[in-house]
Parts: sequence; C-alpha cells; structure tokens
Amino acid sequence: MPQMAPLYWLLLMILFSLIFILFFILNFYSSINSPQKQDNIKLSNKINWKW
Repeated sequence: MPQMAPLYWLLLMILFSLIFILFFILNFYSSINSPQKQDNIKLSNKINWKW
C-alpha cells in the first residue's frame, strides 16, 4: 500500500480546515436575523395586587 507524501497530508489538512471554517461561517451568517423596528409605544400592563 503506497504511503502519502507529507506534502499531501498538509494539503489535506488545509483543505479540511478550510471546509470546516467555511461551514461555520456559512452557518453563522445564515442564522443572523435583521433587527425589527420597534415603535416607542410603551404598553403598560398594571396589575393591582390585592394582598
């Protein structure tokens, strides 16, 4: 069984590292939601506790 040269192992490690980093970058940017505008209307829910 032929052995791989060290250069090929290095290229293989770089390739897998780039795929790994690319996968996490794509997952990060696909999950970002744009913030929605919120009006400055304050809804007050006052609860009168009768203890």
